Amino acid sequence: MGITRRAFMKSGAMAIVGTAAIPSFLTRAAWGAVSSSASNKRLVVIFQRGAADGLNIVVPHAEPAYYAMRPSINIPRQQVIDLNGFFGLHPAMAPLKPLWEQRQLAIVHAAGSPDTTRSHFDAQDYMESGTPGVKNTSDGWLNRTLQSEPTAADSPFRAIALGTSLPRILSGKASAVAVSNVNGFGIAGGNPASAPLGNTFEAMYAQSVDSVLHGTATETFEAVKMLKSADPQKYTPAPGANYPRGRFGDALRQTAQLIKSNLGVQIAFTDIGGWDNHVNEGAVEGQLANVLRDFAQSIAAFWTDLGPLAQETVVVTMSEFGRTARENGNRGTDHGHANVMFILGGPVRGGRVYGRWPGLDPAQLNEGRDLALTTDFRCVLGEALSRHLGNAHLNTVFPGFDNQPARFLKYLG
Repeated sequence: MGITRRAFMKSGAMAIVGTAAIPSFLTRAAWGAVSSSASNKRLVVIFQRGAADGLNIVVPHAEPAYYAMRPSINIPRQQVIDLNGFFGLHPAMAPLKPLWEQRQLAIVHAAGSPDTTRSHFDAQDYMESGTPGVKNTSDGWLNRTLQSEPTAADSPFRAIALGTSLPRILSGKASAVAVSNVNGFGIAGGNPASAPLGNTFEAMYAQSVDSVLHGTATETFEAVKMLKSADPQKYTPAPGANYPRGRFGDALRQTAQLIKSNLGVQIAFTDIGGWDNHVNEGAVEGQLANVLRDFAQSIAAFWTDLGPLAQETVVVTMSEFGRTARENGNRGTDHGHANVMFILGGPVRGGRVYGRWPGLDPAQLNEGRDLALTTDFRCVLGEALSRHLGNAHLNTVFPGFDNQPARFLKYLG
């Protein structure tokens, strides 16, 4: 069907607490003070599931300890795509270099969750709930973003996830929708190109005895009609938007498709796996390089595909934790701590690596083995929410976190 049954639950109460604005990598001059209406602004969040190796993605090639600790999986200095004389990109990330040069891409290194768990499940849960170390949070931080900023004309496509089910990050009282296949979205059966809209699909939802479904049957059907009217099967990416074949490229292509269809998308989420490289991670070539090519090519294609809409879009990437600074005995890396985040967008002050670099000498490592954390991921996300989407309720989105401007500014390079 392409749509999850729990996708359209409305919230009866909206929490409004506090205000905090965080200046730094977003360019205030590009769009002045935060507008009272953020209806044309979009946030796209990408989760790298499996704990990406930030040290081999954005390489500290001027750090001697990096090469000493990674004798077989390091990226040689002559093959690193240099960014600023100290950091450089893995060569498989070449599709993103033009965005760096255009100052639309920024990087925050030594960033992530302050919780020290090395469990994939717990760490992903904490980053999606936005409450590190707290296991009983019922909703995700993107859903709380929706709850804290209600809109008068709320499109059923305001918040979307590309996948078969609604992810933890979008779970909660506010409505959101999971789309596994845009072309087959909401079709009752048979050939999507010829099946009449309605019939079985509308009847199934309208006659449901489930109170949640029954209360949202009309809205669900309206969403299907909206997408049908956009005629998704005739969509063609913009010239030069060459998406690689595979799940992630397809997810970003469909994300661009939904955004460009003028369906009111404000928040979009998707993810990409394949980062948990304990064995034979590789260096310039290998497992990490393969997933990085998919990652970088897909994002670059997505950015090209958006065209002028990119100027009102911000993309943020995140992973549950990084990898150990030293390679292990299997030419891989184990679960670590701090990582790297990418921020891409028209309003982004790009061409810079942000964050205080803690160093890789043994005395500077977290627990003697990992890159130490100097920027909490909520600072990065909070800035995107407050400066770009105009959300003034960060204390609601990230409860218990003092997301103040000075705490982020002191980490800037």
